Amino acid sequence: MSELTVERIYEWLADVKDPEVPALSILDLGIVRNVTVNNNANGTSATVTITPTYSGCPAMDVISIGVRMALAGHGIKQIIVDQQLSPAWTTDWMTDDGKRKLKEYGIAPPNRKVFKELGLFEEEEVQCPRCESTHTTLVSQYGPTSCKALYKCEDCKEPFEHFKCH
Repeated sequence: MSELTVERIYEWLADVKDPEVPALSILDLGIVRNVTVNNNANGTSATVTITPTYSGCPAMDVISIGVRMALAGHGIKQIIVDQQLSPAWTTDWMTDDGKRKLKEYGIAPPNRKVFKELGLFEEEEVQCPRCESTHTTLVSQYGPTSCKALYKCEDCKEPFEHFKCH
């Protein structure tokens, strides 16, 4: 095997999908914080540092296995997957391509906190990923996973998930 590079590992990590939203890679999500490679006489080792979208995210074990399988599939035997909780993940770390893929998958991507005016109270404006209407209603603050909320579009009447901005 030729000398392993950080760039090559990032290429392989692009194929590791998020188990909760398989339209996204872990790179699209922005949870890969760092990759290091050590080529020495004892062999090649790789360390991949990931940050969960929420502390305690149940998908992290599956993602860690996916990282290990992706690298082992390319002959890497010494693999460390390190979870880093600080700084906390933010949707600002998602790629623009990842946000586009979310919308195409039918999940409203996080936005930069656009609010509807409601006097003393404000409510986040969420656009329907199907018809693009902003005439939407929050149904539940928690969806199938902690990182998503459930909404309903009042125009096309379709329910949809929204990847919460944080």
